[in-house]
Amino acid sequence: MCLLAGCSDANRFAKKTQPQQATPVKTVSVTPTEVTRTSVQPATVHAYYRAELRSQASGYVESFTADIGEYVESGTVLAKISVPERKQQRRVIEAKIRRSESQEKQAESQVELAQASKKSAEAKLAQAKSEVDAVEASVAAATAEFNRTEDLVSRGSLQNRMLDEARMKRDSESARKQAVQSAVASAQADVEVASASVESARADLETARAETDVVRRELDELDAWIDYAEIKAPFSGIITERNIEPGDLVRAANEVGLGKPLFVISQIDRVRVQIPVPENHAPLVSPGDEVSLTFPSFASEPPITAQVTRRSGSLDAQTRTMMVEVEMENPDGKLIPGMFGQATIQLATQDAANMLPAQAIRFDESGNAFVYVVAGDDTISIQEISTGMDDGNFIEVLTGVEPGQSVVDAHLSRFIDGQKVAVVGAAH
Repeated sequence: MCLLAGCSDANRFAKKTQPQQATPVKTVSVTPTEVTRTSVQPATVHAYYRAELRSQASGYVESFTADIGEYVESGTVLAKISVPERKQQRRVIEAKIRRSESQEKQAESQVELAQASKKSAEAKLAQAKSEVDAVEASVAAATAEFNRTEDLVSRGSLQNRMLDEARMKRDSESARKQAVQSAVASAQADVEVASASVESARADLETARAETDVVRRELDELDAWIDYAEIKAPFSGIITERNIEPGDLVRAANEVGLGKPLFVISQIDRVRVQIPVPENHAPLVSPGDEVSLTFPSFASEPPITAQVTRRSGSLDAQTRTMMVEVEMENPDGKLIPGMFGQATIQLATQDAANMLPAQAIRFDESGNAFVYVVAGDDTISIQEISTGMDDGNFIEVLTGVEPGQSVVDAHLSRFIDGQKVAVVGAAH
């Protein structure tokens, strides 16, 4: 029995002194890999155009011809506002136009009459001027006859009676010359008066035309205002809101503020997908970058591939994000404004990054990342790391390890610094 007891103590001693067996592990190497960086961000669908339609005219809703969900063409009348007082005002202005046009015609007649009077005065002036030459010739002849007769009488060849007759004839012709000259002056004055009358009549005509033009412009202005009483679609799209009923009192937006719109119309055959990109990725996004879009509403469908259309070029002061837009055709209306999704933007850069499989990276209770580095003597070293890009399968390691170092791959055990392991396989 003593022998048996001694043997049992020896076995226990042997177990205590036997070295602990190393844990078998598989390792992976930190590998520099050229990667295309991506930015995964929330995305929201917006209508390509969206307009809130309000009335510029006050009145009662006479009728409406479109309702929510209906597609309307650009220029379609959606509703009519009753404005009877404006239509009565239009009839008054039309009467003013007719009166102005009548006054304009009267002014035209006065111009024609003044021009005719001027022509008559000019004809009389021409006639008077033509008589001047004839009377001057008669005066010259009578004067010559008088001089000749006077000479003959002085020599006794003729009687004094003949001289008196010659003098009377000369004086008569001189008087006639003065009368003709007076007639010319009078005719000249008549021409000047007629010319002034023509200018006055023309001025009256221009005034009448200007008054007619003013009234017509008043009518155009009123027609533009009356046109506001018809609510029209500014572009082709879907009616997404209607906030009026027949008989509702509508007040002009400038009278009571904006308030609710009468209609909201959205163009959705083409949409904008807006993506807020964080500050660290904003400089890397460029128009033309590939974007992959997924939506929970179409979870079973493949992602939609598109391209960045534009970027805002500035960061929002509150969110520190830059707005990026993707324009997409949406002919079947599948994408609905307000729909939420996820956008994966392929950033326009490629870098060599140290990558590790996601399962080779652990996280402590505080969320800090670390790896188990396997040294050349197969001992464990716990190394904290900082991480970067994560595509779900591989994670970028920014600091903490160097290319070529081996770390423990997926393993259920936890290790401590200096612990021995047995490497049974290595992945690259």
